[in-house]
Amino acid sequence: MDKTGTLTYGQPEVQALLPAPGVEEGELLDAAAAAELRSEHPLGKTIVAHAQATGRIIAEPERFGYTPGRGIDATVSGERVLVGNLALMRDHGIAVPDGLLVAHPEASEVFVARGQRLLGAIAVADRARLEARKAVAAIHALGIRTVLLTGDTKVVAEAMATQLGMQEVAADMLPEDKRQYVQRLVGAGRIVAMVGDGVNDAPALIEAQVGVAMGSGTDVARESADVVLLGNDLEKFVEMLVIARRTRRIIWANFAGTIGVDLLGIGLAAFGLLNPLVAAFIHVASELTFILNSARLLPARANDGASAALPESERTNAAT
Repeated sequence: MDKTGTLTYGQPEVQALLPAPGVEEGELLDAAAAAELRSEHPLGKTIVAHAQATGRIIAEPERFGYTPGRGIDATVSGERVLVGNLALMRDHGIAVPDGLLVAHPEASEVFVARGQRLLGAIAVADRARLEARKAVAAIHALGIRTVLLTGDTKVVAEAMATQLGMQEVAADMLPEDKRQYVQRLVGAGRIVAMVGDGVNDAPALIEAQVGVAMGSGTDVARESADVVLLGNDLEKFVEMLVIARRTRRIIWANFAGTIGVDLLGIGLAAFGLLNPLVAAFIHVASELTFILNSARLLPARANDGASAALPESERTNAAT
């Protein structure tokens, strides 16, 4: 499972501005908001919204570039501005002091640099969906193992996994890393369902046997998935798993029953006991049995509960 937008609401909030020595908070926020102005990433939108809410004037970037799993590389007022994770900073040779975000272990790492100078970090954190923990527990009850795949740091990922009760964590992952992780599971003979919502999840959604996209996910994620959830309720995903397993059991029961009836007919015919009347009876009875067995998949009528709640006189009138 992906984290941001899947297990969380995808609506993070700025918790703190952490400027480097000699840098003002306004300078840090202005640079980050300008670079993220054209971004579609939830973290970028959050930073821009925070800057607008505090009355900052956001400059229009002359150039905008996005590296999946890394961050933003933009040009603002003729200077290069980088906004992203530690890997992005290291790729451009920018030194980041240890412990800059130590006071916010649950926050995603968002570092900001202008030119070759680190301006500081912005602590941005998202909230887990209310139903996420219950959904994860229900998945475990079905005997399915859960893995959290995220581009966030290990500290952030483990904090979220602990909160939701997930069994395994894979952090600091690029889109290609997610794809390779799912590919390894499939290659090991595992049946894999990948749940995601973003552009970064598309390669993994394609690689999995069943790709599941959140209803609010990006167009790329929805196009790459085999199943799109209507809405964003993770319990609907659990419901889908339960229905799928029940459907498979009924299919196998009907299949086994068909084989059994055929073997019975062959046995009766071999001993001369199968006349047209008996054959017709066996055929009709077995077909009706299989149809009724399949009908167990039909949903209960919504008005049954409503009519049961009516007074007896009204139920009698409704019946007539």
